[in-house]
Amino acid sequence: MLLFLTEGPSYGALLLARLQKELPFCFSDSSNVYRSLQDMERNGSLETYWEITESGPPRKWYTITSMGKQELREQAEDIRKRLANFEFFLSRYEDP
Repeated sequence: MLLFLTEGPSYGALLLARLQKELPFCFSDSSNVYRSLQDMERNGSLETYWEITESGPPRKWYTITSMGKQELREQAEDIRKRLANFEFFLSRYEDP
């Protein structure tokens, strides 16, 4: 979700739709997404604001903070290391 938020502000349902559409394998549901957004807001990775329109319900928008961008950099490094291990495994794996 932080990756998507680097592209601009978003609200929860839109983030979930993007996860489901754009990720090769999405393992999240709406409760997971909203719990994660709350956690990231609490730890300072996200900021929020409300948009109130005349033609619909209020919508809570999320934006990434500088702390969130640092967290995203750390996640990217962790993924690089894990990917190297996965590639090693797959290069040595033989189907028994």
